[in-house]
Amino acid sequence: MKSWRAWAVACLFVLGRGTALAGIPPVAADGQVPTLAPLLQQVTPAVVNIAVLAGNAESENPMMRDPFFRRFFGAPEQARPQVSAGSGVIVDAKNGYVITNHHVIKNAREVMVTTKDRRQFQARVLGSDAGTDIALLQIDPQDLVALRFGDSDAMNVGDYVLAIGNPFGIGQTVTSGIVSALGRFGINTEGYEDFIQTDASINPGNSGGALVNLKGELIGINTAIIGPAGGNVGIGFAVPSNMAQKVVAQLARFGEMRRGRFGATAQDVVPDIARALNVTPYEGAVIVDIVKDAPAEKAGLRRNDVVLALNGRSVRGSGDLRNQMGLIPVGDTAELRVLRDGKAIVLRVTIEAARTSTATGRQTVPELSGARVGNLERGGRSEAVIVVEVDRASPAWNHGLRPGDLIIGVNRRKVRDTNELLAQLRGVERPLVLNLLRGDFGITLVIRT
Repeated sequence: MKSWRAWAVACLFVLGRGTALAGIPPVAADGQVPTLAPLLQQVTPAVVNIAVLAGNAESENPMMRDPFFRRFFGAPEQARPQVSAGSGVIVDAKNGYVITNHHVIKNAREVMVTTKDRRQFQARVLGSDAGTDIALLQIDPQDLVALRFGDSDAMNVGDYVLAIGNPFGIGQTVTSGIVSALGRFGINTEGYEDFIQTDASINPGNSGGALVNLKGELIGINTAIIGPAGGNVGIGFAVPSNMAQKVVAQLARFGEMRRGRFGATAQDVVPDIARALNVTPYEGAVIVDIVKDAPAEKAGLRRNDVVLALNGRSVRGSGDLRNQMGLIPVGDTAELRVLRDGKAIVLRVTIEAARTSTATGRQTVPELSGARVGNLERGGRSEAVIVVEVDRASPAWNHGLRPGDLIIGVNRRKVRDTNELLAQLRGVERPLVLNLLRGDFGITLVIRT
């Protein structure tokens, strides 16, 4: 038995010399029991618990503040505030910066941060971005420990990771697993997605917590899970640290994400397109439309160009191109590596501020139940139909329609205003195919019912 145990420990030492455990002592001082305790002693003080006091619809109604109104209509004298719990990560001890999720602090009236040593701080929300589900808080910088960012692009499927957070509000908890997949999307259809998937246990309350590698570096912000009962089933998702770091830089500077204008629509290089363009399937993103006088046109981009890389980072598809473009600040210049007619060229595009526009009219559309649309006008002329509102519990939301989407076509027939939209919707049979613009990128929604 002793010889078998010695062999097992020796194997762990060999593993420790590989890339997964580089620089981390794989065993305790007695040389017998494998442990990550020394690593956790360094990183866990940077992970905090977050308690959020949020208002409700009743408390925000001015009429409900009137005592006579409340008594007359039998309303309760005291509206109960909503309290929720989450997690966060200290990333800058000098400035007291704490990263968490947007959905953790959304509609917050008060945010309280509790450190591992049980100190409590009133937090200020510096900024929040729903698109990436990242928020930035600031607390008093008193003897804080920060977690350094790692390079999430350097992670591989199979790398060991640790998830640290506050599941179910029970207190700081550490779980372990591996990177199960990279570049996941489709979890939050209106967002900018490039999730790291892990089987390290992530549960409600872990949101905003840290996903770290075995070097003790922050490589992700735990954000979402897939679980039929709301608990962990081994499928969790984290926002990559490289994405979170870029968002935090803008939130700290501006208090918001200032996404600019690229002015080109792209789609994935599916096999049919690949054969037509004589390129490798599923490599890069092919440009299918370019807006006149937009930054893409000024840079020399053309239809059927295949964008292979942006600022030296490979582009895995149209969604990946959208993600990367959405993180470039207005005024910055990006380098595109493009394949055109079989030749690789380099183009430089300067991101411009988004064009101003106004939405006029607001009407419901029976065929898109739960959505309200209006005309998008620029220069006094309607250019498209904009989705103004979508009820979250509606069929329109379930089909994937989101506020801010531009409806430019129905079954590939162009629409410029709500009248044309209504005419097209009533003139075709199901399924309906909606051609949308979400930001600079085209999306197709199929509505079958």
